[in-house]
Amino acid sequence: MKKILIIHGPNLNLLGEREPDQYGSVTMAQIDADLTKLAAELGIEIETYQSNVEGEIVNAIQNARGKFSAIVLNPGGYTHYSVAIRDAIAAVKIPTIEVHLSNIYSREEFRQKSVIAPVCAGQIAGFGADSYMLGLRAAFVVSK
Repeated sequence: MKKILIIHGPNLNLLGEREPDQYGSVTMAQIDADLTKLAAELGIEIETYQSNVEGEIVNAIQNARGKFSAIVLNPGGYTHYSVAIRDAIAAVKIPTIEVHLSNIYSREEFRQKSVIAPVCAGQIAGFGADSYMLGLRAAFVVSK
Protein backbone atom coordinates (compact mmCIF):
# COMPACT_ATOMS: atom_id res chain seq x y z
CA MET A 1 0.00 0.00 0.00
CA LYS A 2 1.25 3.49 -0.85
CA LYS A 3 2.24 5.62 2.12
CA ILE A 4 2.48 9.40 1.88
CA LEU A 5 4.09 11.75 4.39
CA ILE A 6 2.37 15.07 5.10
CA ILE A 7 4.67 17.73 6.55
CA HIS A 8 3.26 20.93 8.05
CA GLY A 9 5.90 23.61 8.48
CA PRO A 10 6.27 26.51 10.91
CA ASN A 11 3.26 28.19 12.49
CA LEU A 12 0.79 25.80 10.88
CA ASN A 13 0.04 24.43 14.35
CA LEU A 14 -1.65 27.81 14.94
CA LEU A 15 -4.13 27.46 12.05
CA GLY A 16 -7.62 28.51 13.01
CA GLU A 17 -6.37 31.32 15.22
CA ARG A 18 -3.47 32.76 13.20
CA GLU A 19 -4.53 35.37 10.65
CA PRO A 20 -7.89 33.73 9.83
CA ASP A 21 -8.53 36.33 7.13
CA GLN A 22 -5.45 34.99 5.30
CA TYR A 23 -5.45 31.30 6.26
CA GLY A 24 -9.09 30.60 7.16
CA SER A 25 -10.61 29.19 10.33
CA VAL A 26 -9.79 25.52 9.79
CA THR A 27 -7.31 23.99 12.23
CA MET A 28 -4.38 21.70 11.47
CA ALA A 29 -6.24 18.91 13.29
CA GLN A 30 -9.22 19.38 10.95
CA ILE A 31 -6.94 19.31 7.91
CA ASP A 32 -5.31 16.11 9.19
CA ALA A 33 -8.74 14.52 9.76
CA ASP A 34 -9.83 15.43 6.23
CA LEU A 35 -6.55 14.07 4.82
CA THR A 36 -7.04 10.81 6.73
CA LYS A 37 -10.55 10.46 5.30
CA LEU A 38 -9.34 11.17 1.75
CA ALA A 39 -6.45 8.73 2.17
CA ALA A 40 -8.90 5.99 3.11
CA GLU A 41 -10.96 6.77 -0.01
CA LEU A 42 -7.81 6.57 -2.15
CA GLY A 43 -6.68 3.34 -0.47
CA ILE A 44 -3.41 4.77 0.85
CA GLU A 45 -1.83 5.40 4.23
CA ILE A 46 -0.65 8.78 5.44
CA GLU A 47 1.44 10.03 8.30
CA THR A 48 1.31 13.66 9.38
CA TYR A 49 4.08 15.66 11.01
CA GLN A 50 4.45 19.29 12.07
CA SER A 51 7.54 21.21 13.10
CA ASN A 52 8.53 24.81 13.52
CA VAL A 53 12.20 23.84 13.25
CA GLU A 54 13.96 23.76 9.87
CA GLY A 55 16.41 21.00 10.81
CA GLU A 56 13.60 18.77 12.08
CA ILE A 57 11.82 19.13 8.75
CA VAL A 58 15.06 18.21 6.96
CA ASN A 59 15.34 15.14 9.21
CA ALA A 60 11.74 14.13 8.48
CA ILE A 61 12.39 14.37 4.74
CA GLN A 62 15.60 12.35 4.99
CA ASN A 63 13.95 9.75 7.26
CA ALA A 64 11.18 9.26 4.68
CA ARG A 65 13.55 7.32 2.40
CA GLY A 66 12.38 3.76 1.95
CA LYS A 67 9.21 4.40 3.97
CA PHE A 68 7.11 6.77 1.87
CA SER A 69 6.27 6.89 -1.81
CA ALA A 70 5.58 10.65 -1.83
CA ILE A 71 5.60 13.75 0.38
CA VAL A 72 3.10 16.60 0.66
CA LEU A 73 4.91 19.60 2.15
CA ASN A 74 3.72 22.98 3.32
CA PRO A 75 7.05 24.62 4.13
CA GLY A 76 5.39 27.78 5.46
CA GLY A 77 7.87 30.65 5.79
CA TYR A 78 10.74 28.34 4.86
CA THR A 79 9.37 28.34 1.31
CA HIS A 80 11.21 31.51 0.48
CA TYR A 81 14.72 30.80 1.71
CA SER A 82 15.35 27.27 3.00
CA VAL A 83 18.05 25.84 0.81
CA ALA A 84 18.43 23.07 3.42
CA ILE A 85 14.84 21.84 2.89
CA ARG A 86 15.24 22.23 -0.88
CA ASP A 87 18.43 20.18 -0.85
CA ALA A 88 16.86 17.46 1.32
CA ILE A 89 14.00 17.05 -1.17
CA ALA A 90 16.44 16.89 -4.07
CA ALA A 91 18.62 14.36 -2.24
CA VAL A 92 15.94 11.84 -1.27
CA LYS A 93 14.35 11.73 -4.73
CA ILE A 94 10.86 11.17 -3.28
CA PRO A 95 8.18 12.92 -5.36
CA THR A 96 7.13 15.96 -3.36
CA ILE A 97 4.13 18.24 -3.77
CA GLU A 98 4.50 21.73 -2.28
CA VAL A 99 1.24 23.13 -0.92
CA HIS A 100 0.16 26.50 0.42
CA LEU A 101 -3.16 27.63 1.87
CA SER A 102 -2.83 31.11 0.39
CA ASN A 103 -1.83 32.14 -3.10
CA ILE A 104 1.79 33.08 -2.45
CA TYR A 105 1.94 34.87 -5.81
CA SER A 106 -0.70 37.40 -4.78
CA ARG A 107 0.98 38.28 -1.49
CA GLU A 108 3.98 40.36 -0.47
CA GLU A 109 6.85 40.36 -2.93
CA PHE A 110 9.15 38.36 -0.64
CA ARG A 111 6.55 35.55 -0.50
CA GLN A 112 6.29 35.24 -4.28
CA LYS A 113 9.48 33.20 -4.70
CA SER A 114 9.73 29.55 -3.71
CA VAL A 115 13.18 28.00 -3.50
CA ILE A 116 11.43 24.67 -2.85
CA ALA A 117 9.26 24.48 -5.99
CA PRO A 118 12.03 23.74 -8.52
CA VAL A 119 12.78 20.37 -6.87
CA CYS A 120 9.12 19.39 -6.39
CA ALA A 121 6.89 17.42 -8.73
CA GLY A 122 4.37 20.26 -8.46
CA GLN A 123 2.97 23.10 -6.40
CA ILE A 124 -0.60 23.86 -5.31
CA ALA A 125 -1.43 27.21 -3.73
CA GLY A 126 -4.38 29.40 -2.98
CA PHE A 127 -7.17 26.93 -2.26
CA GLY A 128 -7.18 27.13 1.52
CA ALA A 129 -7.37 23.76 3.27
CA ASP A 130 -8.32 22.19 -0.07
CA SER A 131 -4.72 22.80 -1.19
CA TYR A 132 -3.78 19.87 1.05
CA MET A 133 -6.51 17.64 -0.43
CA LEU A 134 -5.41 18.51 -3.96
CA GLY A 135 -1.80 17.95 -2.88
CA LEU A 136 -2.61 14.49 -1.54
CA ARG A 137 -4.36 13.57 -4.78
CA ALA A 138 -1.34 14.82 -6.76
CA ALA A 139 1.03 12.88 -4.51
CA PHE A 140 -1.06 9.75 -5.08
CA VAL A 141 -0.67 10.21 -8.84
CA VAL A 142 3.10 10.82 -8.82
CA SER A 143 4.01 8.30 -6.11
CA LYS A 144 6.06 5.24 -6.96
